[in-house]
Amino acid sequence: MNKRINFILCFLTLSLLACQLASAQQKYASFTPGKIWKDDKGVHINAHGGGIVEHKGTYYWFGEHKIEGEKGNTAQVGVHCYSSKDLYNWKDEGIALSVSDNLKSDIARGCILERPKVVYNKKTKKFVMWFHLELLGKSYEAARSGVAVADKPNGPYTFIKSYRPNAGKMQFYAKGTPEAEKVNCENPANKSDGFFCRDLPGGQMARDMTVFVDDDGKAYHVFSSEENFTLHLAELSPDYLSHTGKFIRIYVGHQTEAPALFKKNGTYYMVGSGCTGWAPNPARWFKASSIWGPWTYMGNPCQGPGANITYGGQSTHILPAPGKKGDFIFMADKWEPKNAIDGRYLWLPVKFEGDKLTINWQDEWNLSTFSK
Repeated sequence: MNKRINFILCFLTLSLLACQLASAQQKYASFTPGKIWKDDKGVHINAHGGGIVEHKGTYYWFGEHKIEGEKGNTAQVGVHCYSSKDLYNWKDEGIALSVSDNLKSDIARGCILERPKVVYNKKTKKFVMWFHLELLGKSYEAARSGVAVADKPNGPYTFIKSYRPNAGKMQFYAKGTPEAEKVNCENPANKSDGFFCRDLPGGQMARDMTVFVDDDGKAYHVFSSEENFTLHLAELSPDYLSHTGKFIRIYVGHQTEAPALFKKNGTYYMVGSGCTGWAPNPARWFKASSIWGPWTYMGNPCQGPGANITYGGQSTHILPAPGKKGDFIFMADKWEPKNAIDGRYLWLPVKFEGDKLTINWQDEWNLSTFSK
């Protein structure tokens, strides 16, 4: 009898382990926006507000590692990294950049570290991570940019510095720009100009952000500035580790955050959002024939039910579709501030009608949609 009981217990244990293993190894063949998305360990992917860099046929997804509850809105762990060959199934690569237990560190545990973006520098052979940083205990007063570097895409990344960009620098103007359209810090023309001039000596505020590498290898840092009333697009140094001092202001006086920039057929596109705290709002998009502008506001790219709240999400990155030249994936986050770890991901295909982009909701889709 004891042997029989032991056999049954053993069988049940093995069955349970098999179920757990099957769950952990769940394979995906499509995207289901807003649903739980498990990694190779069977855990919901923890890479919020993130971006993706492709290197040698592998995609690396970096994002904010969240914990449960409202405390998860602060950086208690660091930046998480995942890798994938097909964009559907993701391997947990661990923490790429860890917060510090040194309370004097800029990235001390409990700081606010958001929207990490990694780019590869072909000249230095380094992977460079930029992120929005708020110092421990300062809420959103610091408005700094942080930068870290690694030799491998999955890290570990070494924190270098944080600061406010372009201290003492005036924006770049195209040749022939009338003097009346330039910032006059002796007599600011509006609220945004006032914030710009206020911050000129110590550097401009830098919050929600992205990094874009152009075809010529030059990199640009795009971030919400001037109390979030204006976007700045700033050139990075050849090693991508600092700013050159050349930058422009985009959509001055209109609160814009969550920028995501990409290029198609020589035209630059950017998707962003308004500023309504954690609450979703209509997305907005811009286009330009030159990285230096002028950038034209084009309205809301989303269509159909839920378009007025970007289907409950907020832009974070635009990813070129693999093997589909000229096709792109819109990446957005659905924030859950009361329980940060439950944030969901909304990935949707970007469609084009000429040089006009549109985004439509789909309950489920896969990469074959781009060949239709």
